[in-house]
Amino acid sequence: MTFEIGLVFSIIGLAIILFFTEKFTIDTVSIGVMVAFLLTGILNVEEGLSGFSNPATITVAAMFVVSAAIFNTGLLDSFTQKLSSQAGKSQTHLLFTLMLSAGFLSAFISDTAVVALLMPAVIRLYKTDNIAPSKLLMPLSFGALMGGICTLLGTSTNILVSGIVEKAGLPSFGVFEMSLMGLVFFATGLVYMLTIGRWLTPNRKPKSELGDSIQLGNYLSELIILHDFEQINEPLLKQTLFEKLPVKPLQIIRSDGRKVRVYPNTSIQEGDIIRINCDKETLEKIKTRKGIEIKADLKWNEEDIVDEEERLYEALVIPNSFLIGESIKSLNFKKIYNQVLVIGIRHRSDMLNSLLSKTALRAGDILLLRATEESIKSIETSDDLLLLSESKSLPFNKIKTVITLVILALIIGLATLEVFPIVVTAVAGAIALIMVGSINTEQAYKAIDWKVILMLAGVLSMGLALEKTGGSQLIGTSIVESVGQFGPRAVMSALFALTFLMTNVMSNNATAALLAPIAISIATALDVDSRPMLMAVTFAASLSFMTPMGYQTNTMIYTPGNYRFSDYIKVGTPLNLLLWVVATFGIPYFFPF
Repeated sequence: MTFEIGLVFSIIGLAIILFFTEKFTIDTVSIGVMVAFLLTGILNVEEGLSGFSNPATITVAAMFVVSAAIFNTGLLDSFTQKLSSQAGKSQTHLLFTLMLSAGFLSAFISDTAVVALLMPAVIRLYKTDNIAPSKLLMPLSFGALMGGICTLLGTSTNILVSGIVEKAGLPSFGVFEMSLMGLVFFATGLVYMLTIGRWLTPNRKPKSELGDSIQLGNYLSELIILHDFEQINEPLLKQTLFEKLPVKPLQIIRSDGRKVRVYPNTSIQEGDIIRINCDKETLEKIKTRKGIEIKADLKWNEEDIVDEEERLYEALVIPNSFLIGESIKSLNFKKIYNQVLVIGIRHRSDMLNSLLSKTALRAGDILLLRATEESIKSIETSDDLLLLSESKSLPFNKIKTVITLVILALIIGLATLEVFPIVVTAVAGAIALIMVGSINTEQAYKAIDWKVILMLAGVLSMGLALEKTGGSQLIGTSIVESVGQFGPRAVMSALFALTFLMTNVMSNNATAALLAPIAISIATALDVDSRPMLMAVTFAASLSFMTPMGYQTNTMIYTPGNYRFSDYIKVGTPLNLLLWVVATFGIPYFFPF
């Protein structure tokens, strides 16, 4: 193995570790990898920056605009209304409708956007029909994932691999080339989730229902003990606050900054910050108690707390939000979001290692907000927070809807008939949608998830570096020598397994960018068509069900669904294994060697 190959493997190995640990955002790591290849001379400037001009990157950016234009028409609200109407029927019927709707929409627009659209409606079903969010959110995410593999436009991963294929001098993927095999996967997954998966999915209902909002579980908040608190210097076991209300004290921070463990005989002192775990209803009761101040991003005064026009809301930090990694304090949240106050944060785990105002936010966190109906509009229109307790219903514009759908049909039709490449039709369609007023220029720029674009541009350098140094050939040859004796089907099956295992612990796009060149090398070594190997990577990279971090939609539902890590393993592992078997026999049928 040459020095250059070893250096490439070292850089990629470090990147995989960073992807897994989530110490830095995916786009930061991806660009860092690209820079590392440039600094070490593995890639020249033109090669290193080629990811920005890759047809896949440009197509994904254009499709973000197209998806946003479709949402602007108000057409998709009919899906949420349809979902609500199915709740009165059997739960099997509801699950079928939910997964079918998510799958159909995700075949043409961003699956993350689809989950964001349907999630609030699913959560509201607990209030109206007493159906636990945990029973529906996992099928919603899985349905969106499986729908996304049914067309080229369904997910950025499909477009990414198609771009890599084109760069390698092979025919790019057709818009519907993946559809038949994708539908087999979807049908298999649908049957599984309606039977075995439904039985394995937890039925974890919230403890109570709160008037105007959905109770999703307990929150962390902090109380400051003031000088007029009636039980100063008395131990916890004698505190009426913790005897009469369902409040769980987790930690006490003294006025001098010392952190004190919570024991029954621990005394409460003036200036203490008590980190607590409780629900929203209890938090409302605590604020009326004398001598206690609720601590959030800013200190509250009494006028802020008793404002009768304010309500509590819940908002989810969505994947790729600019809030991720920032703290409430550093963001100046109240100023950004029009006087909206953060009074609690619900993490995947309850305990925090720092003060709430200084805690770095993560994708999937739920913020407990206090706001007026006017100020909450800043959250409703945000692309970084998803309001869970309210409906974002958009007015239906018939003329714009027809025009938008005609343009979408032209994007798909012209690419399918190979009149123009998909990158040309997607960009032309995005421009046309802006010109006809389906979306304005400012909305178009906001619609593009620039973190995804930077990430795609970065991860493409990994595959290019492997190919240039001979690393992909080396790995491909090793795999062929290990499994090749059992035939190309066995090699393809092993490649599918490797891909879905990797994509469960790191970015699906990074996995695809890493393994697609290796798939081509394997096909060359076996002297077979590269299509089945490439399809194995493409499909498996998006079929991530075993972990909450494996795919963005799995992360989104983790906290609202009150899931545990083990739930994904329990429900997702049998599904991944089942689809592995289906892929082993199905992919060679639709894409012969």
